[in-house]
Amino acid sequence: MRRNRKFKKYHTPDVKHGSIALSRFINYMMFDGEKTVAERVVYGAFNIIEKEMQMNPMEVFEKALENASPLLEVVSKRVGGANYQVPREVRAERKFFLGCKWMIDAARAKKGKAMSERLAEELIASYKGEGTAIKKKQNVHKMAEANRAFAHFAR
Repeated sequence: MRRNRKFKKYHTPDVKHGSIALSRFINYMMFDGEKTVAERVVYGAFNIIEKEMQMNPMEVFEKALENASPLLEVVSKRVGGANYQVPREVRAERKFFLGCKWMIDAARAKKGKAMSERLAEELIASYKGEGTAIKKKQNVHKMAEANRAFAHFAR
């Protein structure tokens, strides 16, 4: 039996910057379909970044996303009754998703400030190569490196 075809999604760019990546990031930020709230948070974070760093916030966002995106990950594979953690390269779409998710989760985990401030802090930290999202990426890379012996099980 054939698998269902997975059609590519075509995303519309965001209103302010005309960026498809930013539009997707806003959609990942969204809770309960409240897109205007998510937009307000992201654009507020961009304003904070612009004030603090005197840089174009889109450049900071793109560099932070590039820094937080993993190159390798481990996938569980069952071979002969045993489960192995097999390292694999990450596809471009998943790389983008994981980078966004880790930055958003890191910002949500912090407490005591407005979400736009927390997101701005995490974006700046990721831009500089530090922060929780970068630690998560490094942990994933360490797992992949530790299980490099099982790479021959990859398809």
